[in-house]
Amino acid sequence: MRIGVDIGGVIIQQVDRLYPIETTAQGTERADEADQDTSLLEDFRRTPPMPGVFDALATVVSEVFGEHVHLVSKCGERVEQRSRLWLAHHDFYRRTGIAADNVHFCRTREAKAPIAAALGLTHFVDDRLEVLSYLDTVPNRFLFRPREHEVRSHRRHLASVHRVESWPELVTLIGERTSATG
Repeated sequence: MRIGVDIGGVIIQQVDRLYPIETTAQGTERADEADQDTSLLEDFRRTPPMPGVFDALATVVSEVFGEHVHLVSKCGERVEQRSRLWLAHHDFYRRTGIAADNVHFCRTREAKAPIAAALGLTHFVDDRLEVLSYLDTVPNRFLFRPREHEVRSHRRHLASVHRVESWPELVTLIGERTSATG
């Protein structure tokens, strides 16, 4: 078993969700950053992690996936560099047990699919339903704290994912699914 985990919105909190500036009938969101996978504070190292992420990832490494935990993120070069620095600044690799060599970046959402296939991923966690819709080779897909407008846009793919709202919930679900299969 192998798992892929997105970074922005799954490991690192997105600033536009922490400090929304625009209110709509559907909730609060910053329209100018709605399409970005990672939206960091200006001093990006201070952007907070998702609650419970370090312990949760350490658990899935030690109890389920071992060395087969990969980070797969879509972003531009600038955000890639900042994401790598954020991970190092937060001592991510030591705290989770994930190898630094298991971090993969791509420039389009669709490009996550060939990465997932090449790595033989059996599980994937992303905050975008659109991304999960491309991952045909991944049988276990988890939609993590999605934005409602994005879910509405891609709702036809909801039946193929498990929606979760927190890291503890995700760890429990992964545990249940992996113990049921083997």
